Amino acid sequence: MDDEEEQQKLPDLVKALIHHLLSQNLPPNSQPLNPNSSQFQNSLRYAHRILTSHLTPSITPDAAAIAESIKRRLATEGRSSEALSFADLYTKFASKATDVDNKWALLHLFNIISQDRKPAVNSQSRLDASMLLPNLTISDNNVRRRIENKGWEDGVVVLGRDPRNRREVAFGEYVKLVKEENDVTEEAMVTDVLYACQGVDGKYVKFDNENNDYVFLDSIRVSRATTSMVHKLCGLGVLFKRVIGYIDQSLGRSPVEDVGTVGQAFCSALQDELSDYYKLLAVLEAQSSNPIPLLSETVSSGNYLSLRRLANWLAEPLVKMRLMADLVDKCRVLRGGAMAGAIHLHARHGDPMVHEFMKRLLQRVCSPLFEIVRRWVLEGELEDIFSEFFIVGQPVKAESLWREGYRLHDAMLPSFISASLAQRILRTGKSINFLRVCCEDRGWARAATEVATDTGATARRGGFGYGETDTLESLVDEASKRIDKHLLDVIYERYKFKEHCLAIKQYLLLGQGDFVQYLMDIVGPELSVPANTISSFKLAGLLETAIRASNAQYDDPDILDRLRVKMMPHESGDRGWDVFSLAYDARVPLDTVFTESVMARYLRIFNFLWKLKRVEHALIGAWKTMKPNCITSNSFNRLQGAVKMQLVSALRRCQVLWVEINHFISNLQYYIMFEVLEISWSNFLSEMEVAKDLDDLLAAHEKYMNSIVEKSLLGELSQSLYKSLIVIFDLILRFRSHADILYEGIHELQARITESSLSSRDQKKTRKQLNDKSAEEGSWIADGRKALTQRAGEFLRKMEQDLDAISKEYSSLQEEFISQLPVQQHVDLKFLFFRLDFNEFYRRVVS
Repeated sequence: MDDEEEQQKLPDLVKALIHHLLSQNLPPNSQPLNPNSSQFQNSLRYAHRILTSHLTPSITPDAAAIAESIKRRLATEGRSSEALSFADLYTKFASKATDVDNKWALLHLFNIISQDRKPAVNSQSRLDASMLLPNLTISDNNVRRRIENKGWEDGVVVLGRDPRNRREVAFGEYVKLVKEENDVTEEAMVTDVLYACQGVDGKYVKFDNENNDYVFLDSIRVSRATTSMVHKLCGLGVLFKRVIGYIDQSLGRSPVEDVGTVGQAFCSALQDELSDYYKLLAVLEAQSSNPIPLLSETVSSGNYLSLRRLANWLAEPLVKMRLMADLVDKCRVLRGGAMAGAIHLHARHGDPMVHEFMKRLLQRVCSPLFEIVRRWVLEGELEDIFSEFFIVGQPVKAESLWREGYRLHDAMLPSFISASLAQRILRTGKSINFLRVCCEDRGWARAATEVATDTGATARRGGFGYGETDTLESLVDEASKRIDKHLLDVIYERYKFKEHCLAIKQYLLLGQGDFVQYLMDIVGPELSVPANTISSFKLAGLLETAIRASNAQYDDPDILDRLRVKMMPHESGDRGWDVFSLAYDARVPLDTVFTESVMARYLRIFNFLWKLKRVEHALIGAWKTMKPNCITSNSFNRLQGAVKMQLVSALRRCQVLWVEINHFISNLQYYIMFEVLEISWSNFLSEMEVAKDLDDLLAAHEKYMNSIVEKSLLGELSQSLYKSLIVIFDLILRFRSHADILYEGIHELQARITESSLSSRDQKKTRKQLNDKSAEEGSWIADGRKALTQRAGEFLRKMEQDLDAISKEYSSLQEEFISQLPVQQHVDLKFLFFRLDFNEFYRRVVS
């Protein structure tokens, strides 16, 4: 009941408003206006027409602004009191009329009525004219005459009695105008546009090769608006020709390698999209045969096709065709993964229709790529006949398969596959091929089958593709984890990688102390001769002897069988010590880690450690020569005091220098063996335990090698330090030679003094026990006692001078070497400086 009352209130208010407006125009002393009169009813219908019309005022719908405008107009007209009254009324209206939505419309209506109200007149004609809107008041007689000829009258009553609709009349005039401006009917233009959309010339619209566009014939007169619309619609045909031209060119190529599987999939997807396009054109052609109602008033069918309707129908195909045309332009010179990546860039679009279209297209295009990925990560097969995949394989030797057999082709990597995912894909397939080729293992097949079963890749063969990156990552991660674990298990358990690393440390890095010491003892005499006179077979036999004489004999025979003697290239003047080295035969698949370059670095480290061991061995030999029990005979008491003092001084000088050199070599030896080799080995073992794949293992071994090289002064930044150290080594060997000469001379002198105190028979016997050199004529021992004393003094004086020279040179070289340690970048080299100069002795000497 309330709703009916509300619905009735509005018409009542309209009637009250009309009654009030008409009553104000009545003459004085006239009768009240009758609501049933024709005047009132005509005005009421006119008001209803205004209220139900769709006309909107060209003002901003702001009630406050309209109220302010009304108040300002009243004030400027000198009606200030009315302006104040209006402001008060508007304030009450705005606060209390909360259920009125369009307050601004009411204010605008009242404002228009107040502005356009005319003074009351007695004439009925003037009264009738005032019933119209002021803007529609007919004052021109010619216009009035034309309206009367048409059968119209003032106001809304005209439309109610007019047998002809004004809309139809307007359309009729429009048809006449169109026929005057165009030589071609719209139906014919629609037909030509449909032909153009299929890449075919129409009767009036032809393709212009120069401008690459469809144009009207020059002899045809067409309005500018029609030309613009036809040109816009025929643009779809231009795009269609580009797309269909690419498809014909791609599928018509010979050989097919120029296109590839991705290109073929792209063309197939385009053809499917064009199939839907053809279906739409067939429907539109069927509708184009129906006449347009605008041109034939007797036709009432709604399935006609005008240019505007055709524009609406072709709006979505135009977007898709423009996308396809852009894609074929971008992909004309691309193939494989590069083509898929270029298409993917167009999929990043905010329009849902475009996004769905591109996704559907990419699922077809990327299907060959994802099938190659599936076979690569599960079977290790790289069937890339047309070179479209982002992984490239090349024939290499087994030892180079991991590092050089396969690589990423960045140009073919689609943008929707990240670089990290591509690396995991590459490594997974490499692991399978490495197991199959280098390790001759088939256990990976079981792991791959488990991955395919768990992830559903077998059941979904070819089912996952573009848009399912999470599924792809899940498959790759699971396959990579299991296959890499199986690969490391094979390397560790079947091929004993850790044991071989330890063997290289023990033998090439001289970690097996008893073996190294015995080997140096027995090969020393052989290596002291010129290098070109040394027999490799004899050295191999000595190596075998050293193995059997040390704890090395208990190692795995397979490890010992890999140990070799290697003679490096030598020049004239080189001695055996300069060219002797040990080598380790790392066979497949271990040669993937122990490559030729890696073994060359091991050989470089061995040569340095071998020189250090040789210096240490020389110092030990010198110490054995200088043992006190060798020179404690009382025979030296018979020498003169001066000569005796020279002898004591020379011996003391030699021993002090030996102690100083031994301090340096001992600390250097400790640093190399413990601070460098052992700590680097410990870190390598730790990283070996946490390695997840062969790349991690290779990186850990590379880090292990770099650590040894840098800490052992073999790095590029330590070359000057290394050269200084080699000079010190040569000086120490020279000191050993002088020490041997000194003590040999002392022993001969002792023997000669002892001989002079024996009987002649004993002297002859003693001479026979002396070496041939001491008995030669002219020897200083063969002279008389006085000459013996004189020659002994000269010999000791010369030896003391030589030792002093060696001592000074050694001190200079050592100070130079130690002064370079603090400026080295590696922190361990600074620790070596602390070990060598723990009491700051050398620092005080330098300063």
